[in-house]
Amino acid sequence: MERRKFFLMASTGAVGITLAPSCQRSKKEIDLSSSKEPAGIVSGEEPPYRKVIKPSFSSGKIISANDTIVVALIGAGSWGSHLILQAAETGENFKVKYVCDVDDTRGGHAISELEKKQGFKPTRVRDMRKVFDDQEVDAVFIGTPEHWHALATIWACQAGKDVYVEKCISHNIYEGQKMIEAAMKYERIVQCGTHNRSETGAFSARDYIDSGELGDLVAVHVKSMLPGPIPFNEKEDSDAPDTIDWDMWLGPAPKVPYNISRNKSWHYYWDYGGGNAMSNEVIHQLDMARLILGNPGLPSSVYSTGGRYFFNDNRDFPDYQMVTYDFGKYVMTVEAGDCAPYLGKSGDDIRFGSDFPKWSHNGTRVEILGTKRMMYIGRMGGGWQVFDKGGEIVAQQPGLYNLKGHIQNFFDCVRSRKQPNAGIVEGHKSSIFIQLANLSYRAGCKQLLFSPEYETILNDPKAQEMINGQYRKGFEIPGKV
Repeated sequence: MERRKFFLMASTGAVGITLAPSCQRSKKEIDLSSSKEPAGIVSGEEPPYRKVIKPSFSSGKIISANDTIVVALIGAGSWGSHLILQAAETGENFKVKYVCDVDDTRGGHAISELEKKQGFKPTRVRDMRKVFDDQEVDAVFIGTPEHWHALATIWACQAGKDVYVEKCISHNIYEGQKMIEAAMKYERIVQCGTHNRSETGAFSARDYIDSGELGDLVAVHVKSMLPGPIPFNEKEDSDAPDTIDWDMWLGPAPKVPYNISRNKSWHYYWDYGGGNAMSNEVIHQLDMARLILGNPGLPSSVYSTGGRYFFNDNRDFPDYQMVTYDFGKYVMTVEAGDCAPYLGKSGDDIRFGSDFPKWSHNGTRVEILGTKRMMYIGRMGGGWQVFDKGGEIVAQQPGLYNLKGHIQNFFDCVRSRKQPNAGIVEGHKSSIFIQLANLSYRAGCKQLLFSPEYETILNDPKAQEMINGQYRKGFEIPGKV
């Protein structure tokens, strides 16, 4: 019998709470315990994707090392182009047949470099559906803006393609659920772009914590404090240039006039992403922290606050954001922003060497506090160190930035049909952390109570509605994948 549960939604007033773009203008506190009458009842049930998760796939052809994997790049911006060129340097037996982007001004460098490496020029296309229609294509790399990740992945799975999809893998919680359903139904390999899961240092840090040498877990602090602040001047709307299919670029997002700021700086708009410091950056550290902690489940509540403190411009996202997640036995915090000129990422001398960051000035670190000792971990090759009382280093291991290894793991799984290091299920769970933080912020910096079992917000109907997203006709996330 399918388990069901009914959740009472705490009252937020007769018309509900208005989602605020800035918490500085909406700091009203709501006492949930004082609500005498619920505003509504939400029927909760375990998300359907959990019933179809498969540890391994039985269908799909095994591709031998002698056979060429045919791939396509979808989304040829700076990172997508870098990703496919890194793939070309793995030594893997594959060829890039297509470079797909709705903007003709993008992808030229990737095409010319790939032509040098493979002896022929990939075909440039605008519409990703032409790629999916080609039965010769085995796999796709998806490097589009975030609002396209889910639908592109689902279409790819339906077309029988394996997928490497960048982070955050989804734009809302519902999308991640449907992506898992599609991957499992069509038995497609889906590797998420959270490539710390292919770095040996993360696993040795996990083993150290499992040994008990850190003591009992007390708190986890995840940071993504990037250099800034950076001014932003939103341009006026204009006619779309002939070089771009603006309607296709918008895809699932609301129909709006062309604006070069939205096109080139999409990380600043809720319609297209979850924020540069959050869904583009801190997702790496957050996912790594979850791996090191043994992939814990989801929090029971989230509280996020922050604001636009440096520039009063039209960006949707805060330039500083602080988040607290409650796990019952310990607390996890996230601190993210683009306003710290004295902090930064680890340099190549650390990521590709044997040195460690200067932790106090490292803006992309994770701190794990135990009852005995504390651990610092740096993302993407930063390594880890454990400190005892008095600052003595009692254990450590350098890291190594391993993007190529992460791509190689994807190719290995395309051939073998084994599950990849950064599979879609854990990618979905890590993305939920980002999405919950942003929902709390947009709800007026309100603490949201969350059901990990049902992936449901318990005390805010408006925030719960946003879990499902809204889509333009022709670009809907299908209810049945």
